[in-house]
Amino acid sequence: MTRAYDAIAEGYAALNATSLLNEYYNRPAIAELAGEVAGRRILDAGCGSGPISADLRDRGAVVTGIDASAGMLDQARLRLGPDADLLVADLAEPLPFADDSFDDVIASQALHYLEEWGPTLAEFRRVLRPGGRLIVSEEHPAAIFLADRLGGGSAEYFGVRARTEEWSLGGQTAQLVFWDRPLHAMTDAFAAAGFRITAISEPAPSPAAYERFPEAFVDRPSGRFLAFLLFVLEAPGA
Repeated sequence: MTRAYDAIAEGYAALNATSLLNEYYNRPAIAELAGEVAGRRILDAGCGSGPISADLRDRGAVVTGIDASAGMLDQARLRLGPDADLLVADLAEPLPFADDSFDDVIASQALHYLEEWGPTLAEFRRVLRPGGRLIVSEEHPAAIFLADRLGGGSAEYFGVRARTEEWSLGGQTAQLVFWDRPLHAMTDAFAAAGFRITAISEPAPSPAAYERFPEAFVDRPSGRFLAFLLFVLEAPGA
């Protein structure tokens, strides 16, 4: 996955900055759930090209970004500047931070690259202070299941399974592997790691989305669609 994202880093960063799902859907939803972040120490886990880190920093947070792809972090430095606190780190490995280092951890579209969530969630719990928050954004398992069925597939909803996609961005092609899991597997993993769910969100797009992408809402009278599922999790105090 690291080599794959290194190959498409520049194209992915450009897409991420303009797409409906990222710029007008996921990022506003995370910002709303995060609320007031001024002065909070936040780990952007799987920060990619840094758009969420930029949002948080602009609102006064002290942000550290980590990603397994050095190419993606190069794109993040272009966005955030050379003084940004960015580190190469693999979410499948122990995190290079002391216990209780952060007030919040943001994991946006990052956990689905992992077959096993347990060790990573345990590390998030370790580096969060008591009472800290983990905000997770993931592909909605129902949306994945429906897309597979509408495409003529026969994937089982239940269980953890790999899904491979080929992405072509910026003149480069890469194969990406995602690990799909049902909702109960997500919540079971959160509970096993000691987190308490305080909010679940199936967000609406930002108001600007309707003007920027009118064609996407022609057959959606509600103005909503099923794409991502977001959680706010609390690390209970001792």
